[in-house]
Amino acid sequence: MISALHSPAFDSKSPLALLARRVATAGFVLYAAFAPHSIAGAEIALAIVGLGWLVRTIATGKAGFRRTKLDLPIWLFFAWTIASSCLSQEPQISVAKLQSVCVLFLFYLTQAIVTRGNAVFLVCIMILSGVAGSIYSVYDLLRGRGIVAEAVSGESPLRMSVAPGDVVWRVDGRRIYSVDEIERAIKAVPSGTNLRVSVITRGEHVERTSLAITDQLKQLDAPSGIMGGSPTHRFRASGWTRHYETFSEILQILAQLTLGLGLANLKNHGANLRFKLAAAASALLALGIALTAMRTVLVALTAGACVLTIRVARGKARFLVPAALVLVLALGAFIVWQTRAEQALWFRDDSASLRLTVAYVGVSRIMLHPIFGHGMDAMHLHWNEWGFPGQEMLGLHSTPLQLAFDRGIPALALWLWVMAAFWLMTTRAERILRDSPKKNQHGLLLGATGAIAGFFASSLVNYNFGDGEVALVFWWLMGIVVVLARDNTAARFVSAVEISKGR
Repeated sequence: MISALHSPAFDSKSPLALLARRVATAGFVLYAAFAPHSIAGAEIALAIVGLGWLVRTIATGKAGFRRTKLDLPIWLFFAWTIASSCLSQEPQISVAKLQSVCVLFLFYLTQAIVTRGNAVFLVCIMILSGVAGSIYSVYDLLRGRGIVAEAVSGESPLRMSVAPGDVVWRVDGRRIYSVDEIERAIKAVPSGTNLRVSVITRGEHVERTSLAITDQLKQLDAPSGIMGGSPTHRFRASGWTRHYETFSEILQILAQLTLGLGLANLKNHGANLRFKLAAAASALLALGIALTAMRTVLVALTAGACVLTIRVARGKARFLVPAALVLVLALGAFIVWQTRAEQALWFRDDSASLRLTVAYVGVSRIMLHPIFGHGMDAMHLHWNEWGFPGQEMLGLHSTPLQLAFDRGIPALALWLWVMAAFWLMTTRAERILRDSPKKNQHGLLLGATGAIAGFFASSLVNYNFGDGEVALVFWWLMGIVVVLARDNTAARFVSAVEISKGR
């Protein structure tokens, strides 16, 4: 019975297979360390995982994949996405975008490599990495970012991208700390190049392109035409990443997992060292989310944490967790008030009103192509033509709306099926392990219920499912949940059979 319920690939005695499995596991350790910060590092790590898995598959003749009830909705969703891309309003764009959907294969790769023995370890590595990013964010805010442009000359190549009061913090992807660094960056690029500039304006991060750089401009002593020099401390933290949205979404998932581990230990062992470490990590991750000034993710964090508290907390914990969440929300509200545009705390800022307008236009067009949608990223070539406002292409800022718009209403229904299946599988596995001695595995599954709830809550007003870094973490976590859910269900069944035979 046990051999039928576990992947036979793991039981191979082949030295090559064992080596390949260790290589793949090492790749997952690197992925856990890089995922909250660097997509390049994460992709290299996953390439190592893929190489190890491929060699092990060749050596054993078995891929190690597991059949689950999730396969049908996942593959139907993937197939519908392919059909939608082929029938897109701009098929050349949408078909090329299909590579971003392939992140779901991490779900199967995780199942094939991760085991019950190392699942909690890998999650803890990613949690520690997220905590490090939160601590760095505090340092980054204290140090300041970029330079505040006090004035911009009329001859500046940046005059269309930077206004007085804006903050220039990256030029061509490199962080800058002085006007001299901007001058050197301008002189270093080839003539005719449009310089890429990262700007913080009214608390928001935007990517802009300057006018073309000319030979005459590069010969000037101060070609940037920018006057200023002091850094700003009024910006939305993003750790070592480029953008606060990605950073906050990943931290939200990690915060739920940390809280789940902490509550599981508190429930069964009291306020032991593991609980205290988890509580400290949860606080630092929540601080990191607050520093991003992401209003919606703060609400998602609260929603997921409430799910965890209701499912398992007893006694004082039922009051301490909500009290801590109130403090996090209060801190987040203060940071939003200090960092973002006026009235942002009350959702009366330009960002909120623009999102509403974009969502309204998107909804009004969904019924024009209700079956297969408009095609992924097709709106990039038809933004104003289709009635969307402004020149900056924002997307619909909602996973359900974006899926319906891009891939059709059936794709949205399939995505909801996937999310519901994940939720039912995770909650069932959490109940099975609730009274078992495997408290860390139970805590991980408990945290996963909060992570799914928080991810779904945030998806209503953010297109987090379309963020490659966030989607990778989500599919990786779901693969780990399948490993814990299936292996522990199998073990429980075997134990029940053995007890029955003993009787």
